[in-house]
Amino acid sequence: MTESDPRRRRDPSSISRARRYTPRGRTVREAAEAGEDNRARENGARDREAARRERNRAAQQEHGTEDLAAQRRREAAARSRERRQRETGTVPAESRATTARRTGTVKAEPVRRSSTARAGATRRTGTVGPQRRASSRPTSRVTGPVKAVPVKPLPHLPRLGSPRRRLRMASAFVMILLVLSGTRLIQLQVTDSAAYAAEAMNQRLTTEPLPAERGAILDRNGNRLAYSIEANYIAVDPVMVKGDPSELAARLAPLLGRTASELEPIIATKETPQGEPIRFAYLQRGVELAVGDVIADLEDPGLIIGDDERRVVPGHDLAANVLGFTGGDAGEGLGGLEASYNDWLTGTDGEVSYERSQSGQPIPGAFYREEEAVPGRDIQLTIDADLQFQVQKILEQTVTDHDAQFGSAMVMDVATGEMLAMASTPTYDAANPFEVDSDEAYRDYGTQATVDPGSIHKAVVFAAALEEGCIEPDGTMHVEQTINKGGTDYRDGYEHGSAELSLAGIIAQSSNVGTIQLADCVGKEKLYEYQQAFGLGEATGVGIAGEATGILQPPDNWSGTSYGSVPIGHEGTATIIQMAALYAAIANDGVYVQPTLVDHLLDADGNVVEDGEEPESRRVISTETAQDLQYLLQAPIAAETGTGRNAELENYHLAGKTGTGGLVVDGDYAPGNVASFVGFAPAEDPQYVVAVSVYVPGGGGGGSTTGEAFKEINEFALGYFGVRPATGPAPVFDVWG
Repeated sequence: MTESDPRRRRDPSSISRARRYTPRGRTVREAAEAGEDNRARENGARDREAARRERNRAAQQEHGTEDLAAQRRREAAARSRERRQRETGTVPAESRATTARRTGTVKAEPVRRSSTARAGATRRTGTVGPQRRASSRPTSRVTGPVKAVPVKPLPHLPRLGSPRRRLRMASAFVMILLVLSGTRLIQLQVTDSAAYAAEAMNQRLTTEPLPAERGAILDRNGNRLAYSIEANYIAVDPVMVKGDPSELAARLAPLLGRTASELEPIIATKETPQGEPIRFAYLQRGVELAVGDVIADLEDPGLIIGDDERRVVPGHDLAANVLGFTGGDAGEGLGGLEASYNDWLTGTDGEVSYERSQSGQPIPGAFYREEEAVPGRDIQLTIDADLQFQVQKILEQTVTDHDAQFGSAMVMDVATGEMLAMASTPTYDAANPFEVDSDEAYRDYGTQATVDPGSIHKAVVFAAALEEGCIEPDGTMHVEQTINKGGTDYRDGYEHGSAELSLAGIIAQSSNVGTIQLADCVGKEKLYEYQQAFGLGEATGVGIAGEATGILQPPDNWSGTSYGSVPIGHEGTATIIQMAALYAAIANDGVYVQPTLVDHLLDADGNVVEDGEEPESRRVISTETAQDLQYLLQAPIAAETGTGRNAELENYHLAGKTGTGGLVVDGDYAPGNVASFVGFAPAEDPQYVVAVSVYVPGGGGGGSTTGEAFKEINEFALGYFGVRPATGPAPVFDVWG
């Protein structure tokens, strides 16, 4: 090789190589000096491009159907494999040569530029291919097999992030959020829309009751004894209350008549124990309309003022123990007839539901639903208000005069069993039923107080003795002053010694010994049957809640003293209404009729729906026996030695029997006596039974304590109902036989 052979030149420097491979390797001065060679480069580039195209055409002709695009793909794949091999390790030289031969392109060795360059050589122009690493190219031309040249791997550099990858990840994340949001919107708008709409409605919806008017209680003449008038109820929606509940409770307390400590928990409690919101709770019912207006002026959105009713009892304490009273949130009956006939008197409440704004006002045009209330029905009693007033007045005077603790009095129609008057004392104001000193004021002593009846029970023994033939109405019998039964002496209150007494005398003097002797004749089994037939030992069913039954000793429970105690009205208890029904059976010619208080049941318009329950009736004794007793029972009042002389009435003949019993408290007899007087008038044609009973702790006989009251009640009742006076004198009885 000559000196001018480019292959013999020494290896140029790295700077010179860079300048030879890329125009950017030249300096500004060299670029300016080489301006004249640019055309030559361009011409050379065109020549090379033409040669490349010629080779491509030849290759196409050589390979036939192989097109240029396939060749280019193979060349690209070869270059890609070579690049990967260089990056990962040693690249054999023959691999490069083989690749070059396969692709048909051989890159020329770079020629060192110098002043002695080969004549005719031209500088390359145009695009320069990728620069190869210096270490991967042989530095001199050699002959023979080419050995693999070790290539130093590039230092490991961190991979740069891919913008496209980041964009794809961000897009995927946004799409996931959109899908989740869309799913939630579909759930809210479609799946759960009804539930959320209902919850929103419940937050605005308020449901208030429309209380039904309670039926009225009328007397036999249509006078209203108890009825309802328009009023307000005051309720609270704790969720809507503004401000401090304690302050609101303090302002409401004097208006509602309740303490602030009672109202505050109701106002402050917003949820039930189950977590449900409380939207309505009563604070007070039956509030006067004027008070409702004052509360409305407070302008608290949590307060609800609605239409209600208030129970009015114009007579206040008139028949209060019979009528009873109402109370509670629902205004239900709590005593007397109000409780017994609560279902009939109570109507069906309606309700109104509407949407309220935050200020508590109804939203115009919003949801509104109303169910009308159905008013209650009326009941008409057998009681006469005027007679009731007089009987109650006389009873109270008797209790006061004799320092009695309690008492009862009543008037009963003999034929129908209708109760025309029923009075009890102590009593209360049914218009303000909770203002009492003791719950005993609510008690109806005529139906709920049981006492030893005493001598008024002897009428059962007289009826049984006459019916069983133990004695004739005009018969006599020997009566000692005392008699012993079970080791106990029983004696007569009237001193007569050993005497012969007529049956009228035994009744007039209320002889204990004579009555016990008649009971011995009847026998305990028969006597027990007559007691049951006359209604003792069971409630009369008059219609008052809590009526007592009394105690009736069956024959198997009799002890030795029972033969002396039971006939004269001891060792057993009864109510005064039971004794009134017993004497009514005698006055009704021997037919027992169940006492009743309700005459008619009326609808809300006042029309009769049905009569009261048909009273039970049964024959107890024969008409003859009953009429004999009707005559003989005048003896206690008409006979000179009768126990009821102070009950004698000038223009009417009365029949009846006095009694002195005992009151059992906690298993022992209380001090004093229960004085009673039960009878009927007029004796010739009985119309009404009158019964009076009082408990006198200081003691007192039946005639002396209740005789005057018995006479006054009969006198007013007979005159009030227009009964004609007697036309003849009272009968004269022969007491001694």
